Amino acid sequence: MAEAVESPGDPGTTTPRPLFAGLSDISIPQDIPVEGEITIPVRSRVREFDNSTLNESVQNTIMRDLKAVGKKFMHVLYPRKSNTLLRDWDLWGPLILCVTLALMLQRGSVDSEKDGGPQFAEVFVIVWFGAVTITLNSKLLGGNISFFQSLCVLGYCILPLTMAMLVCRLVLLAEPGPVNFMVRLFVVIIMFAWSIVASTAFLADSQPPNRKALAVYPVFLFYFVISWMILTFTPQ
Repeated sequence: MAEAVESPGDPGTTTPRPLFAGLSDISIPQDIPVEGEITIPVRSRVREFDNSTLNESVQNTIMRDLKAVGKKFMHVLYPRKSNTLLRDWDLWGPLILCVTLALMLQRGSVDSEKDGGPQFAEVFVIVWFGAVTITLNSKLLGGNISFFQSLCVLGYCILPLTMAMLVCRLVLLAEPGPVNFMVRLFVVIIMFAWSIVASTAFLADSQPPNRKALAVYPVFLFYFVISWMILTFTPQ
């Protein structure tokens, strides 16, 4: 780029002048240092070392993860609008709940292929495939939640249904009958509604306002299938 200036001889003509022509006249005093190195303060180094988890023991790591999982369980038991499950997501809790639920849905028969109950792998696939499907549906609807955040929320919200399965196993120890079935039906319905409320409390704000119903409907079906598996479970 150049700046036009008028020639002193001819007022009608202009001669271009370089834009940075005056920079050559600038000089740097000798007493101002122009060399040096960038150093990190000692305090920041110590703080970074303290926050690192590479040097902690395995026991401390396990206890820290278990405390984090326990806090997320409490958020599901007392559902409220919070970003804890979305911000600090993990898949340890969903894995524990899925394995526990699949083990409790197994019957006591030695030959489990003939008892008509769901196999461990079937329960495992149903839970994770359903969660992945709901997550993809949420992303296609324009949700602003990541893939693993959605898996984390859906997995942790299986906790009420896992508790329902534990109660149903205890109720089935008594004599079967209409009262037995009504108690199990009541428990499953309550825990099913609990799972729906907890999951929507975390996922509601991540969906567009005009598509929330399309995002909640697959969640309803997902927990309904799990609830049906729990309700129809009977020991051999």
